Amino acid sequence: MSYIIEKISPSYDEVICKIIRKVGTEFGAIGEGFGPSDDEVLNMSRHYRAEERAVYFIAKIDGIVVGGGGIASFDETLNICELKKLFLLPEGRGLGIGSTLVKRCLDFARSQGYKQCYLDTLSNMKAAIALYERSGFTHLDKPIGGTIHNSCDVWMISDL
Repeated sequence: MSYIIEKISPSYDEVICKIIRKVGTEFGAIGEGFGPSDDEVLNMSRHYRAEERAVYFIAKIDGIVVGGGGIASFDETLNICELKKLFLLPEGRGLGIGSTLVKRCLDFARSQGYKQCYLDTLSNMKAAIALYERSGFTHLDKPIGGTIHNSCDVWMISDL
């Protein structure tokens, strides 16, 4: 099965919002302190723009959006970015889409001069954690100061 990855445009804001919230619900990541509840989820294309050193990619199979993932600044002074809102519907899993999204995100981060990439997630997202480990992320004992996702229980970082 083939898929394509492209930058988000406003026409995909509604569908990616629904996907992020649906997958968030699947893993218990809904409510205060979880990414799917962030206001930006309503208009991802407005929040992930190159002029802000940010990007959000969507993944499509046969023209149907099955997920996405992005990069945004976490701490400008330290040149740390964050891998954000990487969510795939079940039909998009196990096809290499997650790996491709992570690679595209990290390539973008390097091109923007970021030195490290941070992420937070949930311990029940085992396939995602394994993907992040394969992609070069290592575990942290606690979140980096300034995170707004204080309900997550896994924190990781990668040197770029």
